[in-house]
Amino acid sequence: MTFGGSMDFWTAIQAFILGVVEGLTEFLPISSTGHQIIVADLLDFTGDRFNAFNIIIQLGAILAVVWEFRGKIFQVVTGLPTQPKARRFTANLLIAFLPAVVLGVIFADAIHHYLFNPITVAAALVVGGVIMLWAERRQHEVHAETVDDITWKDALKVGFAQCLAMIPGTSRSGATIIGGLLFGLSRKTATEFSFFLAMPTMVGAAVYSGYKYRDLFQPADLPVFAIGFVTSFIFAMIAVKGLLKFIASHSYAVFAWYRIAFGLLILATWQFGWIDWVAAKA
Repeated sequence: MTFGGSMDFWTAIQAFILGVVEGLTEFLPISSTGHQIIVADLLDFTGDRFNAFNIIIQLGAILAVVWEFRGKIFQVVTGLPTQPKARRFTANLLIAFLPAVVLGVIFADAIHHYLFNPITVAAALVVGGVIMLWAERRQHEVHAETVDDITWKDALKVGFAQCLAMIPGTSRSGATIIGGLLFGLSRKTATEFSFFLAMPTMVGAAVYSGYKYRDLFQPADLPVFAIGFVTSFIFAMIAVKGLLKFIASHSYAVFAWYRIAFGLLILATWQFGWIDWVAAKA
């Protein structure tokens, strides 16, 4: 399976659009997988080649976060031998990462088989949006003002919250951020911890999927992958910087309303038969 040897203009446009969608949505609490499934479906860019391409553009998005937080990462890595704070932060990340590894390996294939479709995504977008509105409205008792204040119990709870995101349309960052808010993390802390947790989680998922779909990677597809990777990296940088600025003075309500509206729009197009989503499989 290749993209047809030489890359035509339409394939390049598809790669660019999906790269933009991945970059902008990966770290916003609106579900990147959900958007990818729907956009890829509308572009008719589905099946095995979508799976292979998706792995590449997710790595582009991850690289953007690594670059944005390179100072903190360097500080933690160099501090590991001597600083208890750096060791605690690393341990917390590993604790939060573990539930997704265990449950991911057990359920990944079943979820991919049964839930990777636009209707599941739409329902999860709406339900997740309602939960976000509720979480933003309730009174928060904050006990962790920075990522260094997080306890191992907080980390474990956020790790289990992240597992909800295995349902496409839920949003990995949405589940971890809202989970963090409910468990007593400040909005900024919950957001930053979500970004840090994305690194091992997404790299782990990409390595696992990359190994599974290793036969799909063809040298002829390199130009398409390159377009998607670079586009995803650039737009993820914009999204991460933008989100950190935005949440300093706003709540997540705007994302919740967007999710609800987008989810209802998809359900409406399905219900009224405007788009045949049932035939659409990611």
